[in-house]
Amino acid sequence: MKIRELAAELSSSTYPGRGILLGRSQDGSSAAIAYFIMGRSENSRNRVFIPTADGIQTKAFDESKMTDPSLIIYAPVRQIGGKTIVTNGDQTDTIYDFMSKGHCYRKALLTRTFEPDTPNFTPRISGIVKPNGDFNLSILKSDDGCPDNTLRYFYEYENPKAGQGRYLHTYVGDGSPLPSFDGEPTPVTVPGTLEEFTDTIWQNLNPDNKVSLYTCFIDLQTGEHTWKIVNKNE
Repeated sequence: MKIRELAAELSSSTYPGRGILLGRSQDGSSAAIAYFIMGRSENSRNRVFIPTADGIQTKAFDESKMTDPSLIIYAPVRQIGGKTIVTNGDQTDTIYDFMSKGHCYRKALLTRTFEPDTPNFTPRISGIVKPNGDFNLSILKSDDGCPDNTLRYFYEYENPKAGQGRYLHTYVGDGSPLPSFDGEPTPVTVPGTLEEFTDTIWQNLNPDNKVSLYTCFIDLQTGEHTWKIVNKNE
């Protein structure tokens, strides 16, 4: 699969939904992480990312406008045992709980399915970044819109190339119902510094639909996390 320029890939869709990008920094010294959320409804757009002790949490920007916290409020990023979990829902906690008991993320995700938001059946996308920079990605999605059939895909990446990553998102684009992501995670470039990486993503997400972005570089020698949060609601 041909590698895509990150800016071009992001700007090619008005509504990729929620997205995970995992890879290696351009200088090869750090693991690179990005997670973003977008929204079409007032409830989905009424959110911000806030930092927590072991990652980030979504939070209502205006509590008085929050109509339904289910599928909206969760911890997208958590860390455990030198590994970083990144997901688009409360399966973050499922993975964390299984890993805390010595199990793998795959076993955790076998207990979960896509989101119960008929008729979209939004896929659950998840990633794990290991201390050495290797990473895994997964997507759990409905089989062609069937509410009773789950397709589970797992991808494992060893020794990622410097300046490259894999991008997985929930939707192919806008629509009704929203069409689920199809195919393998897309190979994309990981530009420059953390600041350049962050700016490239934020500036190329659709301005009407983007809500929040988290980015992080993890130093592969020291394990130090350097991160940024960008919220449209400030």
